[in-house]
Amino acid sequence: MTTLSDESLDDLTVGGLKILQAKHGYRFSLDPVLLSGFISTVRDCRVLDLGTGNGIIPLLLAARSEALSIDGVEIQPQMAERAGRTVDLNKLGTSVRIVQGDIRDLPFAGLEAAAFDVVTANPPYRKPGAGRVAPDNERSLARHELAGGLDVFLRATELMLKRGGSFYVVYLAERLAELLAGMVSLKLEPKRLRFVHPRAGQAARLVLLESRKNGRPGIKVEPPLVVCKGAGRDYTDEVLAIYGLEERPGERSGRPEPARSA
Repeated sequence: MTTLSDESLDDLTVGGLKILQAKHGYRFSLDPVLLSGFISTVRDCRVLDLGTGNGIIPLLLAARSEALSIDGVEIQPQMAERAGRTVDLNKLGTSVRIVQGDIRDLPFAGLEAAAFDVVTANPPYRKPGAGRVAPDNERSLARHELAGGLDVFLRATELMLKRGGSFYVVYLAERLAELLAGMVSLKLEPKRLRFVHPRAGQAARLVLLESRKNGRPGIKVEPPLVVCKGAGRDYTDEVLAIYGLEERPGERSGRPEPARSA
């Protein structure tokens, strides 16, 4: 497996997996790692990850679950190609597939409507014009709604998810009302919610949310998740356990960048 000059090959520390990432483009943050730890079960499920980026969520789910299959859809050709090489590198081709395409065009490439038990997403958080847009396409499309906003992800989820299937998403806490309203309007009933706080005593920056297609009303609010200890940048034990960093301390790893909301 060839690593290009503008790429790094990083150890995920989970299941012996490695991931190819751009040295100066998009590199996965903590957000999808927290989302993977929030997902309750995908055993014997067909999973679809919308906007998969470098394939971090499919990789983590493949390492921690017994899903029947995991498909990741990515709009950017260079990122989809890199994620596909990562899948091959880790010999996960029998269970994980990366498809290049726009989720607005679903279904395509053998991805059938109403066929998935689980859909996951780590959508762009910022509307165009909100905050500084990254100078490269990889990061700008991952962080800003330049190729479709929250409504696009929710409509794609409603289209691809089976009746009774589960949708898992990580999103900005400040846009929670918009997220809940969009879900309910498409009969993606919110069922489980967890707020993510940078540090104890600070306001939540992110939310982790599970919804169920055509589910009954009723939502469980779980205890908050605190990312960092005290005033420093050291992760709490719970975050370390989610990521698996406690397993192999001292090795060069794909330790995620700080959450995009920070």
